[in-house]
Amino acid sequence: MPKMRTHSGTKKRFKVTGSGRIKRSRAGNQHLAPGKTHKQKRQLRKFSLVTRSDTKRIKQQLDQLN
Repeated sequence: MPKMRTHSGTKKRFKVTGSGRIKRSRAGNQHLAPGKTHKQKRQLRKFSLVTRSDTKRIKQQLDQLN
């Protein structure tokens, strides 16, 4: 049976924190920025944690890194 591969798209988009949670960047920051307030753009720069329901699926895609 062939080796399992890490999903390369997932590898680029997510990072695992020291406590094992998964960190992601926020959506809505790439274009159409002039229509957003300074406060919105500033808050979109921060990282967010992935919800529990998605964590299992993403960890499975990242599992080959560990």
